[in-house]
Amino acid sequence: MVGSSHEALHRIFQKDPTLLTRALQRVLHVPFPEPKEIAALNVDLTEIEPVERRVDTLLRAETDEGTYLFVIESQGKVDDRKRGSWPYYLSYLYEKYRSEPVIIVVTQNSATARWASRPIRLGFRGWHSLTVRPLVLGPDNVPVIADEEAATRDVPVAVLSAMTHGRGPQAPAILESLATALRTIDDETAAVFVQFVDSCLADPQAKQMWRDLMTVTQYFWRHPLAEQVREEGREEGREEGRVEAKAEMILRMLQWRGIEVPDAVRDQVNACTDPGRLEVWAQRAMRARDATELFAAD
Repeated sequence: MVGSSHEALHRIFQKDPTLLTRALQRVLHVPFPEPKEIAALNVDLTEIEPVERRVDTLLRAETDEGTYLFVIESQGKVDDRKRGSWPYYLSYLYEKYRSEPVIIVVTQNSATARWASRPIRLGFRGWHSLTVRPLVLGPDNVPVIADEEAATRDVPVAVLSAMTHGRGPQAPAILESLATALRTIDDETAAVFVQFVDSCLADPQAKQMWRDLMTVTQYFWRHPLAEQVREEGREEGREEGRVEAKAEMILRMLQWRGIEVPDAVRDQVNACTDPGRLEVWAQRAMRARDATELFAAD
C-alpha cells in the first residue's frame, strides 16, 4: 500500500513502465528509441561497506540502440546531499551493468524542479571531471490533462498529471477527467492508480474531492485504502448517517466544481432520504453545469 506522495511519484513508473517512454518523448522531448522491453530491477545499491544506498525506482530498457538504466527519484524538496548521491548512483550502475544510466527526477514543486534540473559538475572550475544532468518531470512540463478524451487516451499520463497538478482551481477538471478515464481500464490497475493519486494530493479539499469521486465510481471502495473509512461507517452503523454523508458529498462536489448551489437545491438534497436517488444525483453532480441539473431528469 502506498502511503506517501514520495512513493507514489516513482512507483507509477513501476506499475506502468511504458509511461517512462512517453514521458521522455512527449514531455521531456528526449529522442529515446522505442524499447523492446522494460524491466524493473533491484533498487538496492548497497556495497559491502556498511553504507546503504537505495534509489527510488530502477528500470532497465532494452532498445535497438542498446540497454539503458533509468534511476527515477521522487523529490519533495531541495536536498543538496543529492549532489553526491546522484552521481554515485550513475557511476555505480554503469560499473555494475555496463549500460548507460539516466536519472529522472519527479517532483510536485516548481522550485524543486528548477533546482533538480541544474547540472551537477564535479572537478575544477572550467574543467569538470564529471557532469550529471538530471531530466526533471514537474509542474512546469508535465501536461495538465483536464479533458476526458485526453485522459482516456493515455490513463497513466493522466494519473501523472493529477499527481503533479492536483491542487488549485484546475484540480476539479483534472480529477473528474481522470475519474472517468479510470473506467476504461481494468479494475486492479485502476485501484492502484487511485491510491497513487490519493497519496499525492496534499490539498485536503482536493483529497476529499478525489475520495468523493471514487466513492461515486466505486474504485476507492475496492481498495484497502478504503478499509478505515468502511470501518468508520460500520461503527456509525446508521442508514441516516450514510444518507447525510452522501448528501454532503453531492453539495461539496458541486461547490468544488465552482457551481453555485442555491438554497432551494441545498434544501432538496439535504431533505432526501432515498439512498438510490442520492446515488443518481451524485453521478449527475460530476457533470452538471448548473445545480438544478441534479433534478432535471427526475
